[in-house]
Amino acid sequence: MTDDLASFDFDLPRTHIATEPARPREAARLLHVQPPLATEGAELSLHQIRDLPSLLKEGDLLVANNTEVIRAKLEATRGAAKIGITLDRILPEGEWHALARNARKLKENDTLQFGDDEVTATVVANEGDGAVTLRFSVEGDAFDAFLERTAALALPPYIDRPHGPTLDDDSDYRTIFSRYRGAVAAPTAGLHFTDELLSQLRQRGIEQRTLTLHVGAGTFLPVRSTIAEHKMHAEWGRIDAQTAQAINDTKKRGGRIVAVGTTTLRLLESATDEDGTVQPWTGETSIFIKPGYRFRCVDTLMTNFHLPRSTLFMLVCAFSGTTTMQAAYHRAIAEGMRFYSYGDACLLERSS
Repeated sequence: MTDDLASFDFDLPRTHIATEPARPREAARLLHVQPPLATEGAELSLHQIRDLPSLLKEGDLLVANNTEVIRAKLEATRGAAKIGITLDRILPEGEWHALARNARKLKENDTLQFGDDEVTATVVANEGDGAVTLRFSVEGDAFDAFLERTAALALPPYIDRPHGPTLDDDSDYRTIFSRYRGAVAAPTAGLHFTDELLSQLRQRGIEQRTLTLHVGAGTFLPVRSTIAEHKMHAEWGRIDAQTAQAINDTKKRGGRIVAVGTTTLRLLESATDEDGTVQPWTGETSIFIKPGYRFRCVDTLMTNFHLPRSTLFMLVCAFSGTTTMQAAYHRAIAEGMRFYSYGDACLLERSS
């Protein structure tokens, strides 16, 4: 594949960036993208999310991410210095990997205070480039309670909230699949689903399963150097044996695996053997999917519209073809579709 970032660039008017979700959720628009045949261009058709049951097929298996977003944005002090902290992921020993503003001021064994709260954090390591490892003075339920009273949602930087997240964001930025706490960012394709839509999919003969991938703060980081040099942040995930078996059974009988979101796709591809068999999985993945990647599991991908020059736009280009996705995004912009976390979505068919 090319290492030219310009291949994954496009002009997006700021007016196309969604700062509120569609209401109701299934009223958001959906662009169905089918890669080109040998003699024809890509087929692009406009729908709404509520049309999804008619766009999928009986026997398909819908797989979604059941991670739940935590309040991950904290304001700390170390002496007179103010330190902004965004939690990234919990580590095996109970410590937290985090991204810190003014991280250069932090040294090993420094203690961070959080306003008048009794909870503190100790700097275990300063890894450079804004990454730190922290150990908090509480864990478990006490830590969850600390975040609820002290932290804020780490909304993406393109959602304009000059006074911080609103009460609506507390519900808008959580999916109907949410079950296991640990994500910093929402798996945003899942934001479009409602109980009614899931019921209609079941009536259509489309089965549903979930897995867990705790989306980290690294999902917001741009490609700063070259594609070849870019390193993905690790994220923790889990696929249980029952879900792996359901996926394998679906593929054996000719059904398609429909991933709800790039987070779901990344974990499924991480857990799939060369022969296409999905294995139960528990651990971290830092898989970077870009053009040239050979997909082993996912057949169809539902995902929101992504940032230019981002690893997620590279992923969808790998899935449906760079020329196809450039054409699809050009069409979406021309049609006034809404981009990013609270925006519209596309349903992508795999190019090969």
